[in-house]
Amino acid sequence: MGKVSGKLTVCFDEPFWIGVFERIEDGKLSVAKVTFGAEPKDYEIYEFILKHYYSLQFSPAVAAVVKETIRNPKRIQRDVIKQLRNTGIGTKSQQALKLQQEQNKQKRKVKSREQKLAESKRMFELKQQKKKEKHRGR
Repeated sequence: MGKVSGKLTVCFDEPFWIGVFERIEDGKLSVAKVTFGAEPKDYEIYEFILKHYYSLQFSPAVAAVVKETIRNPKRIQRDVIKQLRNTGIGTKSQQALKLQQEQNKQKRKVKSREQKLAESKRMFELKQQKKKEKHRGR
């Protein structure tokens, strides 16, 4: 069983606050995006993670470079502060989200196409039935 690490980035993306959950498992990065609405408090985020983490829909896994290093706690703290100042989302995360969005788009297209074909088939059958009823009358 490999090492699994996770990261949550909360940022303001006009007009909502969004959270990006990044999960690295066996060298593969997968991402889920959550819209919070109003600015979430720390306890609200913690509660959300406890209640809804397992129901998140993560994107398909994308290859990612994982570095195994033991770091000084002060260095980690400086990096956290630096990340808090940084407002962007990592490019790997953006790619994973885009991939998930494209897959959902394809699913919607297929479903829409099937519904359209079913509707046109139903209308055709209805027209055929009306034709037959007209001929039976005479």
